[in-house]
Amino acid sequence: MIDLPTFWFLVLGVLLTGYAILDGFDLGVGALHLFARGDEERRVLLNAIGPLWDGNEVWLVTFGGALFAAFPRAYAAAFSGFYLPFMVLLFALIFRAVSIEFRSKRAGRVWRWFWDSAFSAASVAAAFLFGVAVGNSMQGLPLGPDGEFAGHLPDLLRPYPMLVGALTVATFAMHGSIYLGLKTEGELYRRVHGWMWRSFGIFIALFMLTTIFTLVTVPGATRNFERAPIGWLVVVLNVLAIANIPRAIYSGRAIYAFVSSACVIAALTFLFGVALYPNLIVSSLDPAFNLTIHSAASSAKTLGIMRIVVFLGMPFVIAYTTVVYWVFRGKVKIGTFSY
Repeated sequence: MIDLPTFWFLVLGVLLTGYAILDGFDLGVGALHLFARGDEERRVLLNAIGPLWDGNEVWLVTFGGALFAAFPRAYAAAFSGFYLPFMVLLFALIFRAVSIEFRSKRAGRVWRWFWDSAFSAASVAAAFLFGVAVGNSMQGLPLGPDGEFAGHLPDLLRPYPMLVGALTVATFAMHGSIYLGLKTEGELYRRVHGWMWRSFGIFIALFMLTTIFTLVTVPGATRNFERAPIGWLVVVLNVLAIANIPRAIYSGRAIYAFVSSACVIAALTFLFGVALYPNLIVSSLDPAFNLTIHSAASSAKTLGIMRIVVFLGMPFVIAYTTVVYWVFRGKVKIGTFSY
């Protein structure tokens, strides 16, 4: 039996994984948006994610709510350190949604170019900031004994977090291009097929570089594998999933490539959790200042009540997500009510 703080650490991992897989591909589509040729192709890209993007972001909202309720001290410490980046992230997510809705309100070329650029820039910025947050969580933040951020903004923009941010953008771009392979056809599909190869090449280069930097600069990232060697199985499966992506792209099986890409994202999220556990936020000043799942947790009664809510609510979330993706399956067709 796992204790309540560990249970909620796992729940946060599931929510983060769901968000990274689902919103990852539409952030990736946004990052690739300006590479489409002409208004018609860009409309196809928008309509590929149009019915799904807002539902995907529910996973992020749920993650934030669960973190606040289950680990309020970690939530407060994260906002004390990432307040400005989080505001920029929030602005990017809002501006991205506004861009999708406003773009089609007028047919002017300058109008649509502005919103296309805003949509793509906001998507890249959001993905990059998510990666920077992960990189800082891995390397540690200057947290004092009171759990407050004791550094400055430049402390968050160190080389390693920036590298993880670049990897996140590349991963989502690869994931998004493969998703577009499921939704497009004809000349656009042939161009998307090229995007798959190029984004995969950038991803694999950054993945190898980030792995090396992680092993060098975050030596504690593998400490939990000594206590649970079965974790190495996920590393092996991750490598196999990465290897299957080019194989599936070459054979024209976009669905297999997409599943493999989703598995890669899930594995990377799992390894991030393994590297952190039992910490939620690592202090770079003194390990005694780390916020762990036990020191930052709410009361046992609160965690117990929330667990009941999870068991009641998660089936509805999963069912809703499944139905929406089933209804909007297939290739994109531009119609009267399209973006």
